[in-house]
Amino acid sequence: MTSALRVCIERFAAGWLPPVRVPLSRWADGHARLSSEASAQTGGWHSFPYQREPLDALSPHSAFESVVLMWASQMGKTQLLLNLVAYMVAEDPGPALVVQPTLPMAEAFSKDRLSPLFRDTPVLQGLVAAAKSRDIGSTIFHRRFRDGHISIVGANSPAGLASRPIRYLLMDELDRWEDSAGAECDGASLAIARTRTFVGTRKIVMTSSPTVKDASRIEAAFLESDQRFYHVPCAHCGAFQVLKWKRIEWPEGRPEEAQYRCVKCEKLIPHHLKAGMVARGKWIASNPSSRIAGFHLSELYSPWRAWGELAADWTNAQGNIERMRAFINTSLAELWNDQAQGSITDEELMARREVLGSLVPSEAAALTCGVDVQDDRVEASVFAWGRGEASWLLAHRKFPGDPSGPALWAALDEFLLHPFQHLTFGPMPIHAVCVDSGGHFTNAVCQFTEARRGRRVFAIKGMAGPRPIWPKKQSKAAKGRVYIIGVDSAKQVVSQRLRLPDEPGRIHFPAAPWCNLEYFWQFTRSMLTRRSVLWCPTGCWWMRKWTGWN
Repeated sequence: MTSALRVCIERFAAGWLPPVRVPLSRWADGHARLSSEASAQTGGWHSFPYQREPLDALSPHSAFESVVLMWASQMGKTQLLLNLVAYMVAEDPGPALVVQPTLPMAEAFSKDRLSPLFRDTPVLQGLVAAAKSRDIGSTIFHRRFRDGHISIVGANSPAGLASRPIRYLLMDELDRWEDSAGAECDGASLAIARTRTFVGTRKIVMTSSPTVKDASRIEAAFLESDQRFYHVPCAHCGAFQVLKWKRIEWPEGRPEEAQYRCVKCEKLIPHHLKAGMVARGKWIASNPSSRIAGFHLSELYSPWRAWGELAADWTNAQGNIERMRAFINTSLAELWNDQAQGSITDEELMARREVLGSLVPSEAAALTCGVDVQDDRVEASVFAWGRGEASWLLAHRKFPGDPSGPALWAALDEFLLHPFQHLTFGPMPIHAVCVDSGGHFTNAVCQFTEARRGRRVFAIKGMAGPRPIWPKKQSKAAKGRVYIIGVDSAKQVVSQRLRLPDEPGRIHFPAAPWCNLEYFWQFTRSMLTRRSVLWCPTGCWWMRKWTGWN
């Protein structure tokens, strides 16, 4: 038999054999590329030890239809999604959907992550239609390839979440999504419903660093999974353990010298031994009966962050509740526990009321008003502000009526125009007003605020996640501009202020008939409910933004 004939026979026989399926981690190590737009190191991808098992679980041919990554930021979880996308396009194409928290983030993901992936990965060359090419239907938000396509949408878009069937569903930064997609139900539920046609072959991926305990989507998903944690052996005794922040120690005033104390032999492990420990680590499931693969990982394992750097971040965050929460959520991938930070009861707040009188205190220099909009009324609270962001509740008024009609807004406007009498300076106007636009009357709120922007009357909407209390720019609503408030950050600061025993920053409540248990019940429930809009004392940030007052 000639060699040419033997080659022909071998190639013919190979066509009848099933394709060889390699683990996704091995495929990625051989084919994936890192682009300059997304990584400080460019070139071929090489999986870190803790990335291999999650990658293999993400494979379309693994035993798991659903995978949950509750990971710290900057630990490579987005690159794992990109590796799955690359494998899908090259080896196992099908309809795919990538969901980002917002439409601008979806656009940035498409331009900054997907386009470089398709451009720089040799095995994908020529397979994906370029955005805005002559290939009809290929855009920044919808890329076509052989036997499949990939759509990139924002979680707040019901149209993007509820159209054609999807086999691959990649939901990124799940805890940064809004409560619902427009008037529809939860965005994650809408997206998952699109995969029902592919039950048995679908892949549902959820990734995020967590936020608030008992209100975190990624926490709920992880608790339903097999809950895998990465165990590493002690460099001294070999005992396997999960790296925990409470085991990190450093000399007083020298966080850069942080080391890890072994849970078994109690010896200190210097940071330079971490890489060897991580290389010998293994994933162990805490709930192995689950059919969902779930992985938890903190920055304590990171090859890019030294334990000393994390210790310095922790030290610098002390006394700043926003930075502390960001560290716990995004570096440790742990949940922020409102109750663990301390709480205060309605009765305790009632007992703290003071005789303030009817005048604005002499220590106060500015007034703000927060307005909450309900289906049958609006409620307005006026606060005075002094040095160190100390505040005094001056008035709380309810305006019953239909928020879609003009009468209620006219009554509110009359109240806002009425000056308060300052103990020293005489009549003092309300300097800034924020009105909640997150309910059923967004257009009515925006019409009211747009007509009064010259008086610093603004429409706001609360959004969860680690974002600043006051945004750098406004968003657009149907009838006007809306400022997205970092509601979680605001609530944490207010919760902290409620527990302050004295100045600066203390919140003072008057011994007035309307400042009663019902008022404090509403006040404290808004602190405990992550998704509600904080309409209480956030005026200090409005004043800083719009008047420069300090």
